[in-house]
Order: sequence, then C-alpha cells, then structure tokens
Amino acid sequence: MAHWYESSIDRQIREAQERGEFDDLPGAGKPLPGAGETLHDDWWLRDLVQRENLSGAIPATLLLRRDVEDLPDALANKNSEQAVRAYVAELNARVVRAHRGELAGPAVALALVDADDAVRQWRARRTR
Repeated sequence: MAHWYESSIDRQIREAQERGEFDDLPGAGKPLPGAGETLHDDWWLRDLVQRENLSGAIPATLLLRRDVEDLPDALANKNSEQAVRAYVAELNARVVRAHRGELAGPAVALALVDADDAVRQWRARRTR
C-alpha cells in the first residue's frame, strides 16, 4: 500500500515486489555469510581481496600469515595424510623464507607448523 508520498524509487521497488521479482532469489531464507562470526580488524580488506581475487596485490608475507591462520580449512580439503604433510612442508618452507627476509612484504613472526600436530587435527576434524 502506497503512502501519501512515494518516491519514484520506492514505487519501482513496490511494483517489483508486487510482480514477485524478489521471490525465490538465490540465498533466500539462508543466513548471511559470516553472520555471528567474530570479524578481524581488516575484515573489509580480506573480503575485497577474496571477492576481487586480488591475491597478487597482497605482499607475500601477509599471504603467508593468512595461509597459516586458515590452515585448518586448507587441510580439511586434503584427502590423505601425505597431502597434509606435503602442504605443511610447503607452508613451513615459506615461513623459513619469510624469516630469512626472502619474501616481499612486512616482517611477520610466524612459528613453524608441527606436521604431526597438523595431521592429528586433520584426522580429528574428519571423524566429526
């Protein structure tokens, strides 16, 4: 029902609703992605990078830090213990290169990932 004043935009939206153009949109009735999650201080930057696929615009050391933070999710996609260990070995090699100053970007203080611990966590996650 229109109020005594309705802008042209409001009228267009109302008419589209009446025609059912907003019915059955993808994601209808589903929670918003990330709803209820704690956001990092740079959530907007992470979202932009992911949405626009800007991985080349981020210094290698910051990408490495993100990869270490996202390790459980990355390992969840692995199909074998060998694949988990290979991924951790590659990640640790990058951490060592960052410690030596061989990667572009600001210095990051990252510990090496314990491969045995990563495998234990990977197995525990798969049995859930």
